[in-house]
Amino acid sequence: QVQLVESGGGLVQAGGSLRLSCAASGDTICISAMGWYRQAPGKERELVAAITKGGSTNYADSVKGRFTISRDNAKNTLYLQMNSLKPEDTAVYYCNADCPVDGRLPRTDDYWGQGTQVTVSS
Repeated sequence: QVQLVESGGGLVQAGGSLRLSCAASGDTICISAMGWYRQAPGKERELVAAITKGGSTNYADSVKGRFTISRDNAKNTLYLQMNSLKPEDTAVYYCNADCPVDGRLPRTDDYWGQGTQVTVSS
């Protein structure tokens, strides 16, 4: 069992910056990949950025060049640095963690935080 708690959301003006944090606790040794997702009202949840345990990253096209995902494995913490924010970035941002599982399908357990609200005004 893994627990994830996001923090760092808030209200910012367009062009501003925020840094989101996700603190993992519980059986954190199982965690492999982690990521940030977001969901705006009336829209589907979408992947924003992901990072493997070894540091390989992937970003949605809409945030490339503006957002940076990172992780501190020693502190069991995931970060999302968000720069040049736009009103369309407004959403609830969720932290995700995957834990590989042997001997069954699906091959990973998926854990989610409670979300943190990011609102960008114009």
